[in-house]
Amino acid sequence: MKNNQFITLAIETSCDETSVALVADGREVLSNVILSQVDTHTIFGGVVPEIASRHHLENINRVAQNAMREASIKPDEIDMIGVTYGPGLVGALLIGIATAKAFSFAWNKPLVGVHHIQGHISANYITHKELEPPFVSLVISGGHTSIVEVTGYNECRVLGKTRDDAAGKAYDKVARVLGIGYPGGPAIDRIAKEGNPHAVEFKRVFLEKDSFDFSFSGIKTGVLNYLNSEKQAGRDIHIADVAASFQLAIMEVVVFKCISAVRFAKTDKLVLAGGVAANSLLKKMLSEECEKYGIELYYPPPVLCTDNAAMIGCAAYYKYIAGGKDDLTLDAFANLEL
Repeated sequence: MKNNQFITLAIETSCDETSVALVADGREVLSNVILSQVDTHTIFGGVVPEIASRHHLENINRVAQNAMREASIKPDEIDMIGVTYGPGLVGALLIGIATAKAFSFAWNKPLVGVHHIQGHISANYITHKELEPPFVSLVISGGHTSIVEVTGYNECRVLGKTRDDAAGKAYDKVARVLGIGYPGGPAIDRIAKEGNPHAVEFKRVFLEKDSFDFSFSGIKTGVLNYLNSEKQAGRDIHIADVAASFQLAIMEVVVFKCISAVRFAKTDKLVLAGGVAANSLLKKMLSEECEKYGIELYYPPPVLCTDNAAMIGCAAYYKYIAGGKDDLTLDAFANLEL
């Protein structure tokens, strides 16, 4: 039942999760149904765009029905439709956008397109009701690694981003060569707990002085070279040690740049967002550093770290109340800049 709340139906299909959520007043999640395709793509070692799109097409209506049923919300109680329009896999995005347009047209509801990264950041507003801008956010996932200065609910600037692989993509590639499964982030995080993070000294890439950009392709190559040299020498490879050493090399750079960015922006709040924000070592290291510098650290629970529609509903709400609105010409943008 609505109870005079502003209800957003939100859709997220940027990659391989089909998700629909009902969100009240931007921050109260009434339902958040997520249908993952992980099992489907595991046999390929990564997401196959054409297969992802097909699964979205087959499942989106059922997921939407389940979300509305779980929230006990009817179409006439919905005030707005929010949808991810980029960045992401263009075919996958188009399924979500087409569905959102159909609902908007059929039910005569406003349509609001949401930037996927803005959605990830907004997941923290759902978890932490007291959180408000300004703050610095680390968006770290399979497709993105960026440090963003958030100055308002709809205003931000990118302080740094990856110049090659995103952190999550590097995790997937290293996990693949280590033979420990997909997705790589949770697999490496899990097995690294059993290893020595100082067993192998992989190179840390900090780039230019005072740069907040990242580069992870070098460390990925470093892992491949190490594995090849050890095999050629006939030495045993301790997978847990390699995983732990790789993860520490990644996280030391990420944590250093995050703390530097917060101090640069002259704020005292750091917000984590994206799938890799669920990483246990990242949260541990950042918690320690934030305590040292008097910085408040925020991060969502794992279900809101991965792709989900609730975060899109939150971002759509703040865009709409600020006057942001789209129409039925809304299109998908695979490489949409923040």
